[in-house]
Order: sequence, then C-alpha cells, then structure tokens
Amino acid sequence: MITIRKAAERGHTDAGWLDSHHSFSFGHYFDPEAMGFGPLRVINDDRVAGGGGFPPHPHADMEIISYVLEGGLQHRDSLGTGSVIRPGDVQRMSAGTGIRHSEFNASATDAVHFLQIWILPEADGFAPSYEQKSFGEELTNRLRLVAARDGRNGALTLHRDVDLYAGRLKAGTEVEHTFAAGRLGWLQVARGSVTVNGEELGEGDGAALERQTDLSIVAKDDAEILLFDMGR
Repeated sequence: MITIRKAAERGHTDAGWLDSHHSFSFGHYFDPEAMGFGPLRVINDDRVAGGGGFPPHPHADMEIISYVLEGGLQHRDSLGTGSVIRPGDVQRMSAGTGIRHSEFNASATDAVHFLQIWILPEADGFAPSYEQKSFGEELTNRLRLVAARDGRNGALTLHRDVDLYAGRLKAGTEVEHTFAAGRLGWLQVARGSVTVNGEELGEGDGAALERQTDLSIVAKDDAEILLFDMGR
C-alpha cells in the first residue's frame, strides 16, 4: 500500500528568517493523524535566510540527520564539534543523554535549504555522538545507503533499525528497491518529481509504504530523493 502525503498537506512555519514545512507534527503544528511513521518522527524541509539560524538548544534521546540541498549549514555542539554541511554531505547527531547544538546559515547573504530528520532511537540513554560523511557523486543515478544501524558500506551509524538511502536521479532514470517482509518504507521527494510504482510524486511529497516488496522509482525530471527502509 502506498499512501501519499502531498507537499501542500504539510504543516508550515514562516518566521521570516525561517521557512519550514513539516511532514509530521512539529512545534506549533499538530496533526494527530501525522505524528510520524514507524520510527520516523520528523521531516522538516527548512529554508534559512542568509545570516539566520537556530541558536544553541537542547535535545535528548533522538537520532537527528541533516541533509543539505543547497548552500551551507554551520553546525556547532556541546561535544566541541564544528562543521559546515554542504550538498552531498550527511550528518548524524545522536542526542542520547543530552546535547546542545546550534545550526546557522554559513552564508550571510544566500539561503540554505536542508532537510532535518528525526528518528526515534531503539533505547534511551545512549552517549551523545556525532558523525558526518560526504557522499557526493556516489548519489548519482542510484540509491546510495547513507545511514544504517550497522554502518555498513561506509554509511553513518544509527541507533535504530533504519536504512536510509539517498539518490540524485537524472530525468528518465529508474532505480529499484526490495523490502524484506514486514518492513516499512517512506519515500521523500526533496526536489523534482518521480513516479513510484506508477504513482506520481512531486517536490515535497512523501509516501508511506506498507506491505510493499518491489519498488520502482522513475525520475520524471531531475530529482533528489530519500528512501527509508525501516523495522517496526
């Protein structure tokens, strides 16, 4: 079964410096029918104006992934980590027993566009940790594993049975994925448009995938997608 959540159905926050769309309930946006999907709790599609950002704030017991589409995102945290996340990079921060971090646009003038993703960990109380890797051209015309519980194939390591794939597909490219029995899936279209087993999804659309085995994704035009393959 494929259940599509259209981009226009998402929650929306406009704070001037921040334009954010929420696939699931977040902050002041509450929808009891959209509290997450499986272990996936948050997908925020954020655009931050030049010079803007989130000042230091706390998190605990959450796996937080940042995926930049355009521009640069400056990250700092209470572990002493500091980096700029750019397109092709994926960052994972395990909040665990508690961490503080800030996220600011690395540019004073140009906007940064990124997805912030929250995944519920398999247990509370992990030690806070941080990891960032660049995948770059490895994302081209394929589904590249970028995060997984076991960190296999050079992926980031998550504290949850979730395989996260990313892909940048040229128009007309087809990629396929097979789900093991009992797995859940979520497809997020970050840019462009695709068909998923014949169903059309545009930029910002998401699709909950249940009782799916074989998945065929075809880019209608140049597209960037994230695919979650999740245990329950």
